[in-house]
Amino acid sequence: MATEVEMKEAQDEMITTRDLIRWAVSQFNKENLVYGHGTDNAWDEAVNLILSSVHLPPDIDVNVLDAKLSYSERVCIVERIQKRVVDRIPVAYLVKEAWFAGLNFYVDERVLIPRSPIAELIEDEFSPWVEETHVESILDLGTGSGCIAIGCALTFPQAKVDAVDYSDNAIEVAKINVARFGLEDSVEVIKSDLFSELGNKQYDIIVSNPPYVSLEEYNTLPSEYHFEPEMALVSKENGLQIVKRILSQAEQHLSDSGILIVEVGYSQGYVEEAFPDIPFTWLQFENGGEGVFLLTKDELKEFKQQLSRTA
Repeated sequence: MATEVEMKEAQDEMITTRDLIRWAVSQFNKENLVYGHGTDNAWDEAVNLILSSVHLPPDIDVNVLDAKLSYSERVCIVERIQKRVVDRIPVAYLVKEAWFAGLNFYVDERVLIPRSPIAELIEDEFSPWVEETHVESILDLGTGSGCIAIGCALTFPQAKVDAVDYSDNAIEVAKINVARFGLEDSVEVIKSDLFSELGNKQYDIIVSNPPYVSLEEYNTLPSEYHFEPEMALVSKENGLQIVKRILSQAEQHLSDSGILIVEVGYSQGYVEEAFPDIPFTWLQFENGGEGVFLLTKDELKEFKQQLSRTA
């Protein structure tokens, strides 16, 4: 933790963006921070915090790093570095934004910080599992910030997207982001306990990053994760309670050629143990990530009795 004297020296003597990135990396390494909310190392964490604090994109021309910062910018950055180190607040909550699928979203402590590998599926247009021209309706279950729903809406501009969440706080943030991208006509934010308020609607793609962390695992997570809403992370039954409900109900809400994609992360083993006969397709990601399965409408229909019994 930097002393008040060290903080004052940083504010007065660290003149450029590059200077402050270097100083932040030193502070982060000294305090052995835990990463996992969009970065996995001290350098990327520092770059994210500092560029976001001065409203610069991550792919900025490197020559800009040598531009001088104003004194007020330096004060803000040093204070945020200190909060990251002392309070362990994730960067996204300090700067109120996070990148997902190449898009910049507003986030705060009311929602999870976007970091799902589903971003890669969106950028790849869910290929080879769907044909873009055949996608007319998409459901994002547990939308949180709305990042998956919005990413899908921009990838499939002809499609209508429903962004569903049970949390009033998440609904508020999702609406902020829908307005941020001007997608009010194509993305509808709906409060619903999973499918309960959707009637007989059917979708070509249902995608979900639901709560899948067991309470036991949650209690062992680093403090950074405890800034996120617990209800968006924790689920009963080894993290599978909500996943089981999705599996038992999704088939009736899929179009004939529809697909279900669900992220369960490190709970993949529990899913396979609970459903040993279900032919999950576990998706692979070039940019890292695991524990995302895909099932087709036909597969859900074929194993409907087994899936219903465990819900």
